[in-house]
Amino acid sequence: MTGLTESFLVIVPLLSNAFIWRIKYASLVSSTLTLILSILTYLNLPVVTPSLYVTRFTWYFLVMVAGVYFTSTLYSALYETPTRERERNYYYFLNTFSASMFFTLIVNNLGLMWVGLEATTISSVLLVTFEGTHEALEAGWRYVILVSTGVTFAFISVILFYYGLHTLQISSILYPHVSLLFTLASVIALMGFGTKAGLFPVNTWLPDAHSEAPPAVSALFSGVLLPVAVYILHVVYSIAPLEPIYSWVSTVSVLIASLMMASQRYYKRLFAYSTIENMSLAVLGVAANSNEGVIILLLSHAFSKAGAFYVSGAILKAVNSKEISEYGLISSPVISTGLLTSSLAVTGAPPFGNFFGEFLILLDVLRSQMVAQFWISLFSLGIAFISVNYHVSRMIFKGGGTFREERRLGALGLLVALASLGIGLYLVMGGLP
Repeated sequence: MTGLTESFLVIVPLLSNAFIWRIKYASLVSSTLTLILSILTYLNLPVVTPSLYVTRFTWYFLVMVAGVYFTSTLYSALYETPTRERERNYYYFLNTFSASMFFTLIVNNLGLMWVGLEATTISSVLLVTFEGTHEALEAGWRYVILVSTGVTFAFISVILFYYGLHTLQISSILYPHVSLLFTLASVIALMGFGTKAGLFPVNTWLPDAHSEAPPAVSALFSGVLLPVAVYILHVVYSIAPLEPIYSWVSTVSVLIASLMMASQRYYKRLFAYSTIENMSLAVLGVAANSNEGVIILLLSHAFSKAGAFYVSGAILKAVNSKEISEYGLISSPVISTGLLTSSLAVTGAPPFGNFFGEFLILLDVLRSQMVAQFWISLFSLGIAFISVNYHVSRMIFKGGGTFREERRLGALGLLVALASLGIGLYLVMGGLP
């Protein structure tokens, strides 16, 4: 196949930036077209050319990015009311950010994947600092420093892979290689790309960035940017598998993130640590060769976490506070239902899709004889479930007060989070990735 449809996934968002005088509406059209195109790419699979590499595994990530790009653009149109100049900047970088993720996923070259991921950093940091507050600027600065350091390590790993393979074309090198050089390259790649995926200990940028970024940007970060980094780690692991290192780094990351959730004071930071936990579990799934589990978890998480951040934006508009407190949100049926639904989904309650993804990953971890990693991860998931839902229950069922209900924002968050339920019900009825 020529891969023309896949190429348009990158071209369309960038073309919408040309309509700078009507960029909000151009972005809505662009995100709608990319969602349609991402679904249509299934008809062409697999696409393997000298420049493009798209398999069925890749396709789920394309749908993931397109879906959250579409809902985030729609949410932004409802949520953001900036000046004309700030509106242009916001959508310009939102489109560039999304195009960079599409490029990273479809390109048939590990070096160009690195370029695409670096492009997401440049465009997304300007979205993190969009509010212009001191806290947002500080979070953006920390994001640039930490992620740029990680991406530098990732670049070193790419150089080592090229030195050993004499090519970076993914379709030519996607099989296990065993040598000290590839072991070193894989470890450095885990450090580098793991920074962007939110793995411990190089994930301190993530809660700050999520806390200060606009809700739609937080949804893109948690829902699809971090999974794109996990996708690259999957490619690296296929080339140079290091089960003990990948499994233990991800297991420790799951545990630390889960423990951090219990003491959080701000709801957006709470969901940010939940993202770290989910991404770490996905990397553990990569180490256990649980491709189906990884896909189900990341696909379901993309929509459930996007829904959580959309509802968080509605709460922020309603109560004008980021703190976890006893707001009595039960008096706002749309917001409270959306918050409860998304929190149950992201913590893996059945029958949401996250539950099945986590189940398959843990099953494959056990089959791979990673007994210690299994029990630590299971314990961590239990802590995460209790922590998130306890905090959310406090916000919904305790306290009371009057506030303006943001029904449109809450309803959009609820609908997006329900996609995770749809994935779970589809799996119950026998659907498979």
